[in-house]
Amino acid sequence: MADERKWNKLNVTMKIFHEGFKEEFNTLYELSDGSFNKRGWSLGTYLENAKRFDYHLTMHHTIEEAYIFPILGKRMKQFSESEGLHLESHKGIHDGLERLKTLVQQYKSGPHTYNPTEMRAFLDSFREVLFSHLDQEVEDLRGDNLKKYFTLQEVESIPI
Repeated sequence: MADERKWNKLNVTMKIFHEGFKEEFNTLYELSDGSFNKRGWSLGTYLENAKRFDYHLTMHHTIEEAYIFPILGKRMKQFSESEGLHLESHKGIHDGLERLKTLVQQYKSGPHTYNPTEMRAFLDSFREVLFSHLDQEVEDLRGDNLKKYFTLQEVESIPI
């Protein structure tokens, strides 16, 4: 039982982070229709939350790419630099985050230009690549999958 917890540490830890990103995204989506006012948020507060979501996800991916994927990618092609589906997904997510930054800046510069339909359409276009990636990465980090590629000692040494 203790060994299974150790094998699944990456999976469980990543799932916690990823569920947090989904929650942040879903809050942005839910309130994008302007109902952030009902929550006591101003447009500025809503946009700051969008900016914070971008920052959190960018930092998460930066850490993964610098410290975790290079280790996993040596034996798991989905994390490798040459064939890695996860790195490819990161590029798609990064493109979405760049568009989010542009929208946030546009709306901050001219609050009267805030367009709930535009914001929601953007979030709709971005959800699938984001959520699929988050779910697939968690799935790939399940202990029973890691056992195919690593020893328990190696998994325990992965910095997470």
